[in-house]
Amino acid sequence: MGLDDIKARIAKAEKSAGRHVGDVQLIAVSKVQPLDRVVSVLEAGHRLFGENKVQEAQGKWPDLKDRFGGVSVHLLGPLQTNKAKAAVELFDTIHSLDREKLARKLADLAQARGSSPDLFVQVNTGEEPQKAGVLPAETEAFVASCRAMDLPLAGLMCIPPAEEEPSLHFALLRKLSENVGLTGLSMGMSGDFETAVALGATHVRVGSAIFGERTYG
Repeated sequence: MGLDDIKARIAKAEKSAGRHVGDVQLIAVSKVQPLDRVVSVLEAGHRLFGENKVQEAQGKWPDLKDRFGGVSVHLLGPLQTNKAKAAVELFDTIHSLDREKLARKLADLAQARGSSPDLFVQVNTGEEPQKAGVLPAETEAFVASCRAMDLPLAGLMCIPPAEEEPSLHFALLRKLSENVGLTGLSMGMSGDFETAVALGATHVRVGSAIFGERTYG
């Protein structure tokens, strides 16, 4: 398995769902991956990547962006408010906007900079106490609050509970997005991205199926 295989599977899923090929953006999740693997994917022409931690991305992507043109890097993991300034300077899109305090911080930074990365609101569709994200019942109010701050919302994001059927969570996220008038749906990972595509994903997040299994030091 690798980049070409994943792209082919996404295209097949798009066709099966009656969607246009190219509707779905593939985020290659490069967190904790050896640099040579990341470079190989860049050399293959891919330009959209995802990271989970600001500090790791800071040590990797400025140099790679200098070497390869047109690279876009998205933050997928939780964002602490004290890392927000570094995040908005490094990332093109943030997928983990999940609380009022962070929204206010990002709004202040956007005001000061005159620009902001695109933002996805993370929804805790499984209502898991240990997981970040706005609860489904609170999504509409939170989105309204973010809009009142003039934040550039691109859509909603979720990470379904590992032991539950992901399609139920993808369908819920799609319904919530329709309710709040957002079109972006960041959902689906290595094991379930085809299901996510069938249910309307605009961004899928695939790591190990592209790069190989991660080795944590």
